[in-house]
Amino acid sequence: MATTPTRHDPDVLVIGAGVVGLFCAWFLREAGHTVTVVDRHEVGDPAACSAGNTGFVGTQGSAPLAEPGVPARGLRWLLNPESPFHVTPRLDGELLSWLWHFRRHCTERHARAGFEVLLALKQRSLAVLREVCAEGELAGTLTARGMVLACHTPEGYAAARRTVDTAVAHGVPLRELGLDELARLEPGVEFDLAGALLNEEGAALRVPAFLVGLADALRQRGVEVLGGVDVRDFEVVDRQLRAVRTGGGELRPAEVVIAAGVWSTGLARALGVGLPLQPAKGYTVTVPAGPGSPTLPMLLSEGKVAVLPMGDQIRIGGTLELSGLDASVSARRVDGILRTARTYLPGLDTDRRLDVWTGLRPCTPDSLPLIGRLGAYRNVSVATGHGHIGMGLAPAGGRLLAQLVTGKDPDMPLETFAPDRFRVGL
Repeated sequence: MATTPTRHDPDVLVIGAGVVGLFCAWFLREAGHTVTVVDRHEVGDPAACSAGNTGFVGTQGSAPLAEPGVPARGLRWLLNPESPFHVTPRLDGELLSWLWHFRRHCTERHARAGFEVLLALKQRSLAVLREVCAEGELAGTLTARGMVLACHTPEGYAAARRTVDTAVAHGVPLRELGLDELARLEPGVEFDLAGALLNEEGAALRVPAFLVGLADALRQRGVEVLGGVDVRDFEVVDRQLRAVRTGGGELRPAEVVIAAGVWSTGLARALGVGLPLQPAKGYTVTVPAGPGSPTLPMLLSEGKVAVLPMGDQIRIGGTLELSGLDASVSARRVDGILRTARTYLPGLDTDRRLDVWTGLRPCTPDSLPLIGRLGAYRNVSVATGHGHIGMGLAPAGGRLLAQLVTGKDPDMPLETFAPDRFRVGL
């Protein structure tokens, strides 16, 4: 059921109540603005991409998707529906443009620059999450006990070890983890590994509980958070958005922030602006935890699968599939994720599947989010494109967006995240 906005016009209207939109609202309210957040779904709804993922945050996983070597693996991945990165072939001009820019970013220079930016966002975000989750309803939603990067093959372990020096030089507490030490950390768990690393800053959010708690905390601070409200139309006068018409009524905010994930593309298109986004489908499968289940979050390196312990359950997530807005579940993909998990963790019980979830993550060709003014509009901004690591980027990204709207000096150069950066050169 749609919620009707109260009869007032907020300083800022945020469209989208996922983790990005909620953190935009958090920092806008902190800056003194009246804020209303609307979303087509309720906060934490299973249809939202923030709702059913593994919730990994912290400083692990800061490498952009576009890396040297990815194009060489492209055809093999394209032909394998169980590959970690899969593109469904189709005639789509926006997809072809996205893939062209993605290919241009698969260089050492771009990968190194992207890593530094993503890591800086993750470091800032982790600091925000530690503060936000220190007390109250959110206190139990952040797990920060470290994260294991598990490698099944000697080649994979050698590649992982080569990243340690760079990570440490950038302030990431990543180190080699002997298999005997791993056995002491995880007694009774059977591993089939060539080696492992430990990042002591690895952390995870319990979703959707974190999102629901964050929305409640915003309401306590005076932010109006409304679910079941779809945006239907805009009133524009002289490149300024004057009104937003929703299923719950009309709002006339001074500023509008589009933070609607993959749906940001359609909203921007309605305003005559294209966004370089592709929906990237990911899966999670929840199974019961047992004697063979780990207690620390894990990244299964070669298979690019995440494993999140959740008390008496284990959530296993993976794949990045460019298949448009198709949110259907592929049984073959699910089987592939679980097969990968059993390869690393032979004792894991994956026969009983408690839940299978899929979500669409908004991805840019360079893995950096889009944060900035939308085209020539004077009062419309976007915050989207955080991809498969959005939970770990959203806090710092929300603060950047609020700094843009309020005119404060940004923590990081905003041109790095400009929505039109792919038009002005590489």
